[in-house]
Amino acid sequence: MNTLSQILVLAISAIFIQNFVLSRFLGLCPYLGVSTKMDSAFGMGMAVIFVMTMASAFCSLIYKYLLVPYNLTYLSTLAFILTIAALVQFVEMFILKNAPSLYKALGVYLPLITTNCAVLGVAILNITPLPDGSTYNFLFATLNGFFSGVGFTFVLLVMAAIRERLALVDLPKSMHGFAHGMILAGTMALAFSGFVGLKI
Repeated sequence: MNTLSQILVLAISAIFIQNFVLSRFLGLCPYLGVSTKMDSAFGMGMAVIFVMTMASAFCSLIYKYLLVPYNLTYLSTLAFILTIAALVQFVEMFILKNAPSLYKALGVYLPLITTNCAVLGVAILNITPLPDGSTYNFLFATLNGFFSGVGFTFVLLVMAAIRERLALVDLPKSMHGFAHGMILAGTMALAFSGFVGLKI
């Protein structure tokens, strides 16, 4: 299989088959909290794509050139969290300076990207041995982070679009707020589970 085919397989797998939210159940806090409006969902999605891509790239380099040579692999989770926290601080400062309204709309969920387990999950997944015993190289680790972020953004936008439409519907009182969010999340997870049998 050539490199382009491998990248295509990685993209389809990260976005649809092994989506971090609907398949691995990581990153549910911002998924349910920010998916009420399309603009805030899009802003959060772009921030997560950037952080996931950069975190994957930096964490891959830190693991390969710092932790492995000095036998410090047991510190990988700590090193990855510190790297992710630094990247989120950069994103937070950038959004505050360039898009204050988006910063206000995202609220507490923007700093929560630091503790978003999906971002840490992709960094750890990149150093986890594959079935053939190898691990992702720098390019594939970075692309895996990018495509995982795209998958996160995709389901976030789909959820926000559905919830915006449901806001116009006269739902029973018991279905308002968190309840219909959980039902939608479960339904979307069930729908995406159909991709699991996809042979690529």
